[in-house]
Amino acid sequence: MNKALTLISQRIAPSLTAVSENMYLSAIRAGMVSVVPLTIIGGLFMVFAFLPIPGWNKLVEPYFPLLQVPVTATFGLLAVFVCFAIAYDLGKLFKQDAMVSAGMATLVFLMVQIRLEDQVLSMEGLGSKGLFTAILVALISVRVQKLFADKNLVIRLPENVPPVVYESFASLIPMCCLVLLFWLIRFVLGVDINALVQTVLAPLVFALNTLPGILVYAFLVTLLWSVGINGDNAMDAIVAPIFLQFLAANVEAVTQGQPLPYITAYGFFTSFVNVGGTGATIALAMIMFNSKDPGFRQVSRMSLPTQLFQINEPIFFGLPIVLNPVFMVPYILNALILTGGTYFLMVSGVIQKPFVNIPWTTPPIIGHYLVTGGDWKAAVWGAVSIVIAMLVYYPFAKTAERQRLKVESEAVVVGIGRG
Repeated sequence: MNKALTLISQRIAPSLTAVSENMYLSAIRAGMVSVVPLTIIGGLFMVFAFLPIPGWNKLVEPYFPLLQVPVTATFGLLAVFVCFAIAYDLGKLFKQDAMVSAGMATLVFLMVQIRLEDQVLSMEGLGSKGLFTAILVALISVRVQKLFADKNLVIRLPENVPPVVYESFASLIPMCCLVLLFWLIRFVLGVDINALVQTVLAPLVFALNTLPGILVYAFLVTLLWSVGINGDNAMDAIVAPIFLQFLAANVEAVTQGQPLPYITAYGFFTSFVNVGGTGATIALAMIMFNSKDPGFRQVSRMSLPTQLFQINEPIFFGLPIVLNPVFMVPYILNALILTGGTYFLMVSGVIQKPFVNIPWTTPPIIGHYLVTGGDWKAAVWGAVSIVIAMLVYYPFAKTAERQRLKVESEAVVVGIGRG
C-alpha cells in the first residue's frame, strides 16, 4: 500500500496537477463556476413554481409564464454566458484584453446559432445544447487572438490613441478571420457545429449518467484527494459542463411536465455524495468528536462546524486523511457506496432526480431536500447517508485511534525510562 501511495504521489500526482493547472482547463473551470449563480437564481424560481404543497400547481398556474422568465433568462441562455465567461478568463490568462476576448468569442458563438432559413437565433442552441459549442468557440477564439498578437498581425495605432479604441482596432483582423472561418464551416459547408460536438462527446456524456461511469468518477475524485490533489477541481473542467447540461435538461423536463431524463445532473455529486465534504467526512468528525486521543478530538471538534457547510479541509489535512492508508480506504469507499445507493434510489423512482441548483455549501439534508425540489424522502436519505458513512468509518477510526494512543503511551514509557 505504501509503495502504491509513493508511486501515486511522486509519479502520477505531479502529472495530474500539471493537467489540472493547464490554462485551457483553468479557464473552463473558472467559466463554469462563474455561471453557477445564474443557475441558482433560475433554480429559486423553479422551487417557487413547483413547491411540494398540495394544490400549489393550480394556484401558480396563471402566473407560471411570469415565473418562467428568469428560468429562460438563465438556463435558456446558459451557453452564451459560458462562452463569454470562459473567453474572458482565458483572455486574462493569455494577457489579452479580456473584454475584447469575451466579446469576440460571444459574437462568433451567436453567429453560428443563427438559422439560415429565417435569420433568427436558435434558442435551443443558446441553452444547454450549445454548451460544448460555446466552450469550443471560446477556446479557439482566444487562441486565435493570441496567435495574431504574437505574430504582430494586428492593426497598430499611435500610442496617444485611447486604449479602448486601440484594442478595438487591434482585434479587428483576428475577429474578421474568426467570423470568416466559422461562417464558412457553419453556413457555406453546412456543418451543424452543435450536433458535431455533441456527437464527438456523446460517449463521455452517456457514460457519466450510467452507474459504472459515475462510480469511476467518484473513485477518481476521492483518489486524487487522497494524495493531496483537489479532485473536484481537477475533474471539474471535464465534467462540469456535462453535469450542467444534465441539470438544464432536467429543468426543461420539469417545466414541460415530462419525466426527468438525467440522474447525475449538477447537484447529484455535491449534495448526495459529498455529504459534509468529499468522502462524507462529516461522519468521521462525528465519530471522533469524543475520541480518546486529544489530537483527533480537537481536530474533529474544530472541523465539524465547517463540515456543516460542506468544507472539510480542516479534518482532511488535520487528522490527516491525505496519504493515510487507514483513512483513505473508508474515504474512497464511502463515496462509492453513496454514489451507488443514491443512483439506485433515483433510477428506481424512490427519490427525485436533481433539478434545482443550490450553493455547494448548503448543509446536508437541507441540500438533499432543496436540490430535488422539496422531496422529503431525499432528506431522509441524506440523514441515512451520514449514518452509513459513520458505520464505514467507525472501525478504521478506532484502529487509527488505538495506533495513536499506543504510540503516545510508548513515547511516555521511553521518556520515563530516560528520566
